[in-house]
Amino acid sequence: MYPGVHAQRSPERPAVIVAETGEQMSYRQLDDHSAALARVLHDAGLRPGDVVALLSDNAPEALVVLWAAMRSGLYITAINHHLTASEAGYIVGDSGAKVLIASATLRDLAAGVEAGPDMRLAFGGAVEGYDSYEKALAGAGPRLVDQPCGAVMLYSSGTTGFPKGIQPELPGRSVDEPGDPIVSIARVLYDIGETDVYYSPAPIYHAAPLRWCSMVHALGGTVVLARKFDAQRTLEHIARYRVTVTQMVPTMFIRMLKLDPATRDHHDLSSLRAVIHAAAPCPVDAKQAMIDWLGPIVYEYYSSTEAHGMTFIDSADWLEHPGSVGRSVLGVLHICDDDGDELPPGEVGTVYFERDCLPFRYLNDPDKTAAAQHPQHPTWTTVGDLGSVDADGYLYLADRKSFMIISGGVNIYPQEAENVLALHPAVHDVAVIGVPDPEMGERVKAVVQLADGITGSDELAQELIDYTRSRIAHYKAPRLVDFVDELPRTPTGKLVKSRLR
Repeated sequence: MYPGVHAQRSPERPAVIVAETGEQMSYRQLDDHSAALARVLHDAGLRPGDVVALLSDNAPEALVVLWAAMRSGLYITAINHHLTASEAGYIVGDSGAKVLIASATLRDLAAGVEAGPDMRLAFGGAVEGYDSYEKALAGAGPRLVDQPCGAVMLYSSGTTGFPKGIQPELPGRSVDEPGDPIVSIARVLYDIGETDVYYSPAPIYHAAPLRWCSMVHALGGTVVLARKFDAQRTLEHIARYRVTVTQMVPTMFIRMLKLDPATRDHHDLSSLRAVIHAAAPCPVDAKQAMIDWLGPIVYEYYSSTEAHGMTFIDSADWLEHPGSVGRSVLGVLHICDDDGDELPPGEVGTVYFERDCLPFRYLNDPDKTAAAQHPQHPTWTTVGDLGSVDADGYLYLADRKSFMIISGGVNIYPQEAENVLALHPAVHDVAVIGVPDPEMGERVKAVVQLADGITGSDELAQELIDYTRSRIAHYKAPRLVDFVDELPRTPTGKLVKSRLR
């Protein structure tokens, strides 16, 4: 389904609420505005398969643009607004976008994008070189009859190289027809429906928040958009809006767990029935603490921007398989060695998902697309993650292949040490990397952002090393510790390790 269905059933039901202000957009408004924008884009010459680029913060208009593209057979490319103008311009140009739509809150960035289309619209105020979004919608012609379904085409975060467009095939159906496997999974696994209130604390230019907002609207729920994540304000918003479902990343979990217990207990979170997390491995102790705090309502899935497959695990299964990201619910899971041969349970290898057809391609990069495919099975794809499965088919992630440290011929997965150090009270954030060593090849180093009020010292560095060694094998623990003011994370919580090397 799509917002038009819910606009007919319950036109004044809130489709979007801005968490900080309470500003609302009803399903009638979301449907009317997205239909008007779809007409504007059609009259400008855009046709199925063309691209709309979006530069926006977490504003309701961003979801209007999403649904205008989705009901027009267009690709929507939401761009990280923390990029420079030249970086954003690269994505606009590489995607071949026919129109660029921007929020006036990002006017300096938007005005600085030199490459790209002549058609540019800005909402919420004036931006140099852009026409008024509001005037364009007000002058739109009648609704289009044909509404082919579009798709999301996002760019990789660039954590391991230059960003690449991740392009799925267009669905080949009308927007009001069923057939989206992700929506079906959300309905079956999380029972999301018209009475749900979904809280989105992460930037919606990222794959998971954008797709989750889309799924919730397809199923008739209300999306509460937070401008940015803050641990204490998140609890306030959940209580205020009686949030039933939210999705977070492990970094958010850890920051909420580090709040004073009195602060956590002050807020009524009884409306919550599903707290979902993904995007990065979650330390076992942190997830156990979340379940202890909120009850068995913590769910996890593993997927990617490429959406090439998915696993799922609920709290009950996780307590029996701690550390697992679950069993496959989309695609057939395979663990393979470097030659492509399948490995037995318990052995670490490259994680592949088998689908009926190739689920994506990297835009303008056939070599990268080929590298993501299994050497013998072209519809098996990987994003470079390493993991193993147990005898029951539960997947355990090790790390990214590119992050693996080889010291003295031994493979070390830095996520293990990161999971330990993240829970030390002096640590606000941490990354573990390999640095050159003339004898061992690489040496394990921790790069630590300390908690407020904590000062780095040789004594603290040794304490962190000893703390890690007391919990995992010594060879996996850091031998060196650097203290930094801030680690390079994307706003969605992904660590940009390439900037540390």
